[in-house]
Amino acid sequence: MRGATGSTNAGAARATPGDMAALLDGSDEGIVLCDAGGVVLLANAAAARLAPEIVPGRPVPPQLDPAGSSTVTYGGRVIRVRTEAAGDHRALYLSEAPSLPRRAEFLLEAARRLFASLHPRRCARAAVDLGTEFLCDLAVVVLPPATNRRVEWIRAVAGRPGPEEGVMPLSTALRVPGLTDALAGLTHGSGGRQDAGAAPDWLLPEGFGPAGDLLVFPLPGNGVPAGAMALVRRAGRPPFDDEALAMVRDLASRAGAALSAASLFREQSAVNAILIDDLLPPDLPEVEGMRLAGRLRSSQQAGAVGGDFYDVYMSETGAGHDSGIGILERPPLIILGDVCGKGARAAVLAGQVRQSLRALLLLESRPVQLLELLNRSLLASPAPNSYVTLVLAALRVAPDEHVLVDLAVAGHPPPLVLRRDGTVEEAPARGSLLGALKKTVVRPATVDLAPGEVCLLYSDGITEAFGGPTRREMFGEERLKEALASCAGMPVDALVERLEQISSEWLAGGQQDDRALLAVRAGGYDPATGATPGAKTVWAETT
Repeated sequence: MRGATGSTNAGAARATPGDMAALLDGSDEGIVLCDAGGVVLLANAAAARLAPEIVPGRPVPPQLDPAGSSTVTYGGRVIRVRTEAAGDHRALYLSEAPSLPRRAEFLLEAARRLFASLHPRRCARAAVDLGTEFLCDLAVVVLPPATNRRVEWIRAVAGRPGPEEGVMPLSTALRVPGLTDALAGLTHGSGGRQDAGAAPDWLLPEGFGPAGDLLVFPLPGNGVPAGAMALVRRAGRPPFDDEALAMVRDLASRAGAALSAASLFREQSAVNAILIDDLLPPDLPEVEGMRLAGRLRSSQQAGAVGGDFYDVYMSETGAGHDSGIGILERPPLIILGDVCGKGARAAVLAGQVRQSLRALLLLESRPVQLLELLNRSLLASPAPNSYVTLVLAALRVAPDEHVLVDLAVAGHPPPLVLRRDGTVEEAPARGSLLGALKKTVVRPATVDLAPGEVCLLYSDGITEAFGGPTRREMFGEERLKEALASCAGMPVDALVERLEQISSEWLAGGQQDDRALLAVRAGGYDPATGATPGAKTVWAETT
């Protein structure tokens, strides 16, 4: 009896594959077993009803394979997905979640996805993805033609990974019925419906099958069409009904608005890039007998440009002043300044100062006289608070590789001079702020730099930076002098980089003002690098 009982129990414990399939198919929850690579090994009937694309031997659709638990929209349904480990495999449990009315859910998704980016192609990708998830088997967006008579297209197919993109001649694209009118902002046919049998080969990807219903709609933009959209359902599927047509119109209007906003943003960004490029400091040139290096850092609020600036005006024959014996050649001139304010408005004023000086240099080359003329120009400016502090430095090569720096200062921190022995001196040049008083007071000075010595121009964003251990202490002029003294013997580009690094470390990520450094080093031979006079290496660099 004991043996018989044991035999009966053992037989009852064995389940056939058919029993397992019946058990799984009896569950209202979709159950999918897949291997470590995501390939489906087994799927019950509920899983097939929720997602017909789940087929043994094929990968699980990416939308239905999250890392953990998630709620996704797939095939017009809201599906809860739960993932659990099953030995060396993974089990996915799928259930349909209660959802909003289909159109309300679609509108929420459209608002979330279409306006999540200000990049035209990303907006187009979002539009075709929405189309295939809620409305159709294939969606294509055609963007307005470029000047070379070519168009960009973006296509998505339900159940296939990732939208495809491409470029084609406009004449080829226009083989789609109704696309000519749609790109012109017009709806062709009855509610946008076209002859599906006339769909060209390029519209339907390989393996898609025949088209059963085709809609082509314009994407209305801001005054001009933002493109056109084609939606296709396969043959054998019900055609677009009234509810679907209303959703298509919703999609077209929202996609057009998103594309129009993204295109406008792209155009404005391109214009801003051009303007900003003109406001950024120039690449510093190679000047015979000396070397230049500069750094410019704008405040966090300002972005790429701000109120600090520097520039270099190379020598030009015939641009000097009349000394009584004819017109002399103007020496190279460097400037470093700071205007009132921050951000774009300050950057515009800084650019105006730089261009004004370039024009004034056609008539005058002496630093003091230049400051007087610039002051008159600023006083006549209609812009309020056109206040500027500035250092002008005319650079003259002297015998024995010396450089004479003729300085004129207007309300700006005086330059510092680093001697070969590490001594740091403050240039005696002084002057009043520009743009405030009719009469400028300028006390010029000339600094003689021996080979290897440096004259440093800087803005008050360096010395007035608050930071340090307490983050409330000002960096100050004495710390700048000590830092400069520690750079004795360095190449000028390394010197400026080291000073900028010390300033950044002092700030320690705290709020910063605009900061500018510009240095000139006398001598054509640099013992630290072995560069010789006349070498064509450009040591100047700007960030």
